Order: sequence, then C-alpha cells, then structure tokens
Amino acid sequence: MTKILMTSVREDEQDAINAFAKEHNIKIITTPKLIDDAVDMTADVDGLVIQQRSKVDPAVYAKLKANGIKQIATRTAGFDMVDIKKAHENGLTVTNVPAYSPRSVAEHALMQIFRLLRKSYRFDTQVAADDFRWFSDEQAMEIHTATVGIIGVGRIGGTLAKLLNALGAHVLGFDVKPREEMKGIVEYVSKEELLKRSDVISLHVDLNPTSTHLLGAKDFALMKPTAALVNASRGPVVVTADLVDALNKKELAAAALDTFEGENEVVMTDRRKKGLSDVPLIEELHAMDNVILTPHIAFFTNLAVKNMVDFSLEDVLLVLAGKPSPHEVN
Repeated sequence: MTKILMTSVREDEQDAINAFAKEHNIKIITTPKLIDDAVDMTADVDGLVIQQRSKVDPAVYAKLKANGIKQIATRTAGFDMVDIKKAHENGLTVTNVPAYSPRSVAEHALMQIFRLLRKSYRFDTQVAADDFRWFSDEQAMEIHTATVGIIGVGRIGGTLAKLLNALGAHVLGFDVKPREEMKGIVEYVSKEELLKRSDVISLHVDLNPTSTHLLGAKDFALMKPTAALVNASRGPVVVTADLVDALNKKELAAAALDTFEGENEVVMTDRRKKGLSDVPLIEELHAMDNVILTPHIAFFTNLAVKNMVDFSLEDVLLVLAGKPSPHEVN
C-alpha cells in the first residue's frame, strides 16, 4: 500500500486527508512537525507533502534522496520555501497548488475593500473604547462610486475583478500579461496610473524577483491621501518600513494586511503575553487605528483547505506513477 507523509498538518485538514486516503486506498501519515524536524519519518514512506512558510533546512534534500523519496509536494501556491535547484540536484520533483481556491482570497480582499471604504477600522477602535460618536471625516464611499485598482489580474485578481464589476465598481488593472477575456471588466493601465487613480488598491501577485518590494516609498507617494491598500498576496511585495512611513505621513489613509514582512515571527503564535516588541514594524502597524491586520488567513475556507489537500496528494500519486504533474515547478 502506498504511504505518504504529510507534515505541518492542522486539525481542520484531517477530514479531507482521511477522505482522500479512503478513496484512493492509500495510507497517509500525518504530523504537526515541519519537514525539518520530521525528515527521519520519510524512511518508511513513498511520498511527501509539506506546508510551511520558513525555508526548508538545506540538509533535508540529501536526506530525502537517501530515504528514496522522489518528490516534494507543497500544498500551497507559494513555493519559495523550497530550494528548487537543490531539490532537483537530489532527484526531487517539486509541485505546488497554484489555484486551490481563487475565490477564497478574492472574497477576503473584497471584504477588506468594503471595510476600508466604510472606514470600519475607525469605528471598531472607537466603539472598543466606548466612544459611539461619528465624525465628518468618517463618511464612507459606496462601492459603485469607487475605483479599485488590482495589481496582478491573474486567477485571484481576475476573480476579484469580476466580483467588483458585478457590484458596479470601476476596476483598474495592472499586469505584465493583460488577459483578453478581462476586457470590459478591467481597464488595464500602467502601475503609476493605477496608483494615482484608485480609491483602494489590492495586491494579487505571486512572490518572485520582479514582485519583491513592488510597492515602496515612491509608489505610496503617488497614491491619493484618501486611498487604502489591501495586501492578500505575499508580505515582501510591500516594503513594510515604507508603508509605515507613508501611513504616518498620511500619504494614504489606511491598509488591510493579511500578509506582511516578518509575519513568520508572529503568524500562528500567541503574543498576548510576549507582545510584539521584538518585531517593531509589526508592532507599529498593530498600534495604528487605520491598519487592519489578519494572520495570513485569506485562503482559509472549507473549499480551499480540501483542494490544497486533494491537489497536493494527487500530484504525489502522479509522480510516483511516473506521470507528469501539471503543477510541477521548474
């Protein structure tokens, strides 16, 4: 019977894992550990599925090869935690899940766009302090009167664009590869024009050398002082120090960040006692009443979790059967 090890497994994934194992008549061994700490468990399995934000320990690749492992499947869209070159040097095929549920992230971004346009971050802070007043500068903008800019009009950004278009918003898009099928839904413009015209900007790019620090001080200076930013892509897409500075200078009005630089230090940790003093930029963002922070949960829906499990395991079975996976990373 085929045996597959899955690392960093959460309780909410277990039902989907059990269902897949039963349907395909395989054994799936799960552990909450990272592969760095569970590599010895691969000695008795055929395949491997991982999930983590931190870089895989370089020593892991040779150990996997020595244990007879032929592949690494990450059940995430991002694969920057894997050293692709080192994996290939050790005969390991790497796969990811590029589209586990575009709707999940798009809906999260849409929710945050609504919150930013309605300035709910201001009211949340006031009401929490027992202040039930409202002020002239808290007047909201109805979404059908707003211009929303999407940087990265791919699977997720395109899904968001369709939702926004259905609500009557004017949608601007910037993408290095404009999609013909999005014409009539998205007005494609340059990044600079998008920054200048948008009331809210939503980021939906993957992390690569061209998208790292895609938005910095010069970009924030182009935005309307009434505009807001949503980042539900990857933290390093934005220069966090520049964002903090721009918010302090009121070069933009607000931000909703599901992902941010330094998040590996705080996401999935309990900071109620320790606080955030060791991550000063995140601490400063957290203290701002015009910043909404969420712990990298835009993807976290019923369908997305099932697809992440199913697609990654299907890739393992394909590779083990000597067949190509459509999700192989080269």
